[in-house]
Amino acid sequence: MAKWSDDHRISIAQAGAVPYLLDHLYTPDAKLQENAITALLNLSIYAPNREVIMSSRGALDAIVHCLTAGRSLEAKQNAAATIFSLLVVENYRPIVGDRPEIIRALLDLIRLGNPKCTKDALKTLFHLALYPLNRPKLVSAGVVPVIFSLLMNAGMGIVEDATAVIGLVAGCSESREAFKKIFGVEVLVDLLDTGSPRGQENAASALLNLAQCGGEQVVEDILDVQIAMPALSVLLSTGTPR
Repeated sequence: MAKWSDDHRISIAQAGAVPYLLDHLYTPDAKLQENAITALLNLSIYAPNREVIMSSRGALDAIVHCLTAGRSLEAKQNAAATIFSLLVVENYRPIVGDRPEIIRALLDLIRLGNPKCTKDALKTLFHLALYPLNRPKLVSAGVVPVIFSLLMNAGMGIVEDATAVIGLVAGCSESREAFKKIFGVEVLVDLLDTGSPRGQENAASALLNLAQCGGEQVVEDILDVQIAMPALSVLLSTGTPR
């Protein structure tokens, strides 16, 4: 019922279903757990229900349990999607960002190589990175090498989502060393030359943020890549206003 309309989502939440659904996230019954997290995800689509969920006792703990120890891949994926939905509320971003196990679990989902799981994990990481103080935490958790691996191995769509995350994560001083270890500047410059329009925009944004946070040394690193200036010049003349 929660899937179909806001009226149903309102009625279910007002009936006090949220605490019971949260309790079922700990069940050993895989199907029951999956149904419970799916119901919470659908309830969270209605904006006021996000506060109902987050204000319920132990809500985030229960959702994190499902994300990290879910009985099925679908349960873990829907837990990631539920967290993404909750992160639409800006005030929840620092709260979720203070839970490193969430970031680790999202990276584990990406490593599975399942396209749907990867997209849900990337959307969640992107919304976490919208809060600047979360960016060093993402770097510390190992986001940079995992995301860059997608740029070389993933298909269209996922690459764009991955570069969007990288563009935000680059906006902290801690990112410079992480990028350097995996030749991130070179990969981003190559995307300026060969990526899709959105991928090019995100790569340019990442390089800009990296240079602003990393200073002259990063600027030199960018200029040392032979195709950097020609690629930027072409993007300046043919790219979108962004």
